[in-house]
Amino acid sequence: MPLPLTDETMISAARELERRHGEIAGIVATYGIPPLWQRAQGFETLVYIILEQQVSLASARAIYRRLKDRITSFTPETYLAFSDETLREIGLSRQKIRYTKNLAQALATDQLVLEELPGLENEAVRHRLTAISGIGDWTATIYLMMALRHPDVWPQGDRALAVAVQKVNGLDTTPDQNLLTAIGEEYRPWRSVAARLYWFQYLDGGSPAPDIEVSSV
Repeated sequence: MPLPLTDETMISAARELERRHGEIAGIVATYGIPPLWQRAQGFETLVYIILEQQVSLASARAIYRRLKDRITSFTPETYLAFSDETLREIGLSRQKIRYTKNLAQALATDQLVLEELPGLENEAVRHRLTAISGIGDWTATIYLMMALRHPDVWPQGDRALAVAVQKVNGLDTTPDQNLLTAIGEEYRPWRSVAARLYWFQYLDGGSPAPDIEVSSV
């Protein structure tokens, strides 16, 4: 499989996309090339991505910070020791309590072994993650992009991506799943890089969460 993105390959891929696609060239001309946003591999990152499902980045970040303040060691076993009532006080919905505890239980019992995921192909990683109730395609894709740094995945279920694609490409409406997937095909083998560039446009050249989400390679 292709090697994970690095600072160098991120830049070279962005330049290649810039040469091939006028809409990408427009993003780069306005905002430049974003840093290689990434997250650490592991349980904590997957919990954070679950918290981000269908809520704003700011809301997920606030809940994550409160959780970090309460947890002494971010392990599946420690997390399972939290009562549902405590997690609701922190701000997790009943659904997200169930999803995150499903994940913690799967890791604690070796149903899922995250250390086995690096080096696997996209679909193999996706299959293992989505076997856990509460981890859907979007969550698996974000983990592939941000933690494993796969170069060619496309988060077609991501609202920010759809909004950015509409604006950059001058579409009358926000693209549906089928159209967004078709647009993403144009950016192979660097769909992850194209998505990051679109996110950079959506964030107006800013960072998703500099104090939590971004770290250097």
